[in-house]
Amino acid sequence: MREIAARVAELAGVEFVHSQIAGSNRRPTVRVIIDKPEGVSVEDCATVSREIESVLDRDDFIPTSYVLEVSSPGIERELYTIADFRRFAGQRARLRTAEAIDGQRNFKGTILGVMDNVIDFEDETRGQISLPFSSVVKANLAVEMSKEFKRA
Repeated sequence: MREIAARVAELAGVEFVHSQIAGSNRRPTVRVIIDKPEGVSVEDCATVSREIESVLDRDDFIPTSYVLEVSSPGIERELYTIADFRRFAGQRARLRTAEAIDGQRNFKGTILGVMDNVIDFEDETRGQISLPFSSVVKANLAVEMSKEFKRA
């Protein structure tokens, strides 16, 4: 699925971010997330959706009926790869680790940077910490709405 979605996204001129198949085996939901620097339009999503659907149906990739959802990553974009952490260095994020690190699993603060596979992070409560990427189970950019509204 990932290869199909990535190929279609590239041909459509957008970035493939992530894909997943969720739900029941009877009627799975195929979720594809795309992005581009100026933001994803409804037309971008529709184009990618039509093209993915065409490939899936032609190749009978999913033998049952399915629901296909194509969307943008949203304002609090999920971070999936070490490259995502590099790309969004300097931005605020929330992340959760599989195991507690000094008694803490949830962190909120700023991504300082990445060295090898270690994320340098400025946590609001504990200060600077280095987290192995392999320990991160979920991460999102964190937007502070009060600061965003002040800019407007």
